[in-house]
Parts: sequence; C-alpha cells; structure tokens
Amino acid sequence: MDSETLLARITDYASRPDPYPLYAELREAGPAVRQADGSFLVGGYHDIAALLHDPRMSADPRTRGQLTHKPPFLRLDDPEHHRLRTLAMRPFGPPHSPGRVDAMRGEIDRIIRDLLEPFEAGRRIDIVDDFAYPLPVTVICRLLGVPPEDEPLFRTWSDALVAAADLKPEEDDSAGKHEAGDKARIEMGGYLVDLAEQRRAHPGDDLLSAFVNEPDPALRLTQEELAANTVVLFIAGHETTVNLVANGVLTFLRRPEHLDHLRRDPGLLPRAVEELLRYEPPVHMRERVPLTDIAVGDATLTQGASVILALASGNRDPRRFDDPDRFDPTRPDNEHLGFGNGIHLCYGAPLARIEAQTALGALLPLLGTASLVEDPPPYRQNAMLRGPRHLPIQL
Repeated sequence: MDSETLLARITDYASRPDPYPLYAELREAGPAVRQADGSFLVGGYHDIAALLHDPRMSADPRTRGQLTHKPPFLRLDDPEHHRLRTLAMRPFGPPHSPGRVDAMRGEIDRIIRDLLEPFEAGRRIDIVDDFAYPLPVTVICRLLGVPPEDEPLFRTWSDALVAAADLKPEEDDSAGKHEAGDKARIEMGGYLVDLAEQRRAHPGDDLLSAFVNEPDPALRLTQEELAANTVVLFIAGHETTVNLVANGVLTFLRRPEHLDHLRRDPGLLPRAVEELLRYEPPVHMRERVPLTDIAVGDATLTQGASVILALASGNRDPRRFDDPDRFDPTRPDNEHLGFGNGIHLCYGAPLARIEAQTALGALLPLLGTASLVEDPPPYRQNAMLRGPRHLPIQL
C-alpha cells in the first residue's frame, strides 16, 4: 500500500523542496499510519498535540535500546526531565518575566549589524552561510560567556555537527562524518565544562557562571549534566534559528505582497514569525516511543514502536487552521506546533523568536529590491530539521 511508504517518500531528498502534498496524503490515510518498517506516522494536529502531552509516550531513546548512556534532558522523561530542565532554565530567570534572553536583545542587534555590514547593493550573498548560520553561533557563545577569540572553535564544531546531521545515506564517508560529529560534541562539552570551572572563581554575567555558582548544592548540575545540556542548548538553539531565518527570507521573497506589507508595518513581525513557525517550521518531525499500547482513533500504537509525529503536517491540518496552505502573517489563533508542545516544548524557543524577529526586521529594508538566485534552493539532507542549505540572493 502507498500509505506504508509515506515516511520513506517524505524523507526522500526529492521531496525536500515541498513535502506538504505528502503530509496531506498522510492526514487522509488515517490518524496513525503503520509504515513498512513497523513504525507509525501521525499527521493530524489534534492527535499530535494529545500524544505530546501523553505521559505514556517516551522521548528517551533508551526505551528502544538506541543508547546506553544517559541522554540530555531533552530526550528524558519525567521526573528526571523535569528536574534537569528546571535546573537548566533557572539562570534564564522566572517564567513569564523578562530574563537573561530578553536582556540579550541589544547584543543580538549589534551582532546582526556586524553581519549585515558587508551586504552592499549589487552583491550576491548566501543568506545561510553569510547570515543565518553565523548569527546563532555568535549569540549562543555570548550567552554562555565564551571569549570572542574562542568563538571560531564553535564554528568548527558546528560545521562538524551539521555535516553529521545532514548525511546522505549513500555517502561513502558517512562513518567519518559521524565520527567527526561525535568528536565535536565531546570536545565542545569538555571545553564548556573547563570554561565553567574557570568561572567558579571568576564569575561573569553569563550562563556558565550562573550554572557553576548556584548557591544551593541540591540545584547544581553535575559536570556530566553541565556538558550534555550546554551542548544541547548550543545545537538546539542553532539549528532552529538557522532554518527559521532562512525559511523566512525564502517565504518573504516568494510573496512580495507580504514583504511590502511588513516593510510598511514592521510591527507585524512577531505575528509573521509565528506564521512562519506554522507554515514553514524549522523542525518537521519528532520521534516518540509508546510505553504501552495507545489507541489513536481506530489505530493502535504498539508498545515499543517508533512513532514519528509529523509536526509540519499538523501545522497544515485544515481541521485546525483555516486555509492552512496560505501564508498569512496576520493569522489569528495561531497555536502552531513549530516548537513542539507539552513538557518538551522547545527549550530555546524564546531565544529563537527574538533572533528571528530581530534578524528578519533588519533584513526587511534589503529584501525589497532583492531577488532569489535559485528557487527552489538546495535543501539540507536532514528531513526532520528542514531548511535551505544555501539561499543565494541578489541584492
């Protein structure tokens, strides 16, 4: 049956420029569609939201024997997930109040101005390599308190991690890229732990200083937890922002009427970013594992199976959103799944929103007379973290 090959067809690189017709096919096929490899694919908004809130669905890869070591908190279940996420979030300030991330707005403005300085009329630039890619690396380095002279190290590590995530299945050097990615992850974690130890005696106004100088011993991260979770902060914050900014520029240039509207009224940008998170989300899928059999409509997710929640499909579900295939930066009631939902709602969402709003706002004056060099652009190999690998535009 064609429905049993949906996941293979969605993840096929040929579908990367436009997977949305396949998501529509998925929603028509049923609430939970079993694939030829035994996994399940779920594409409806309400089913995905319910499963993301269901404590019987595990995010821990060890439930399927995929890992032997303890993963970072993003891949743990409660109560351990809640404990570590709470500890990791403490330095950001109390929920629902201006905190460390909001205080970064001025620094983010300065970083963006520096990146835009070489962008002159008549130039051809790559929005990914020249702007969307270096922006979050620099922002997260500043947030963690990495000295400016060491920031190039993180560019190198990030290159290795992105290459490992974007492998083609048939690549001859896949083992080498996986090894380089693992090495970069270990080296980054070791560097951050060493830097944090230096901040124990000489604290600054940064996340690492806050982590290691927590006054309550019961609320301190262990060295292993510090390494794992600061690396995850870097990777998650970086991947989300690169795709969000690049997808935003591509969407705006394809729709000049909306671009003109936003240039006349930049106050719409926050809502436009929320619509981008629905319409062209940076994260397309998330994997979960049922701890017991779970009924979804007339289907049953079997215990221990891989369940792929197609967030991007839920974001285009006509049972939840009016005219879902239309980009509408003024859309009301836009409770999308762009950052997931439930207890694993994206840890870096506040930072990604600020970066995207500020970055796209700064680009608006340039985009009015810019044009796409290639459409569709070349996309990343990774189907779960979907976005252009390059986005050349002519200023």
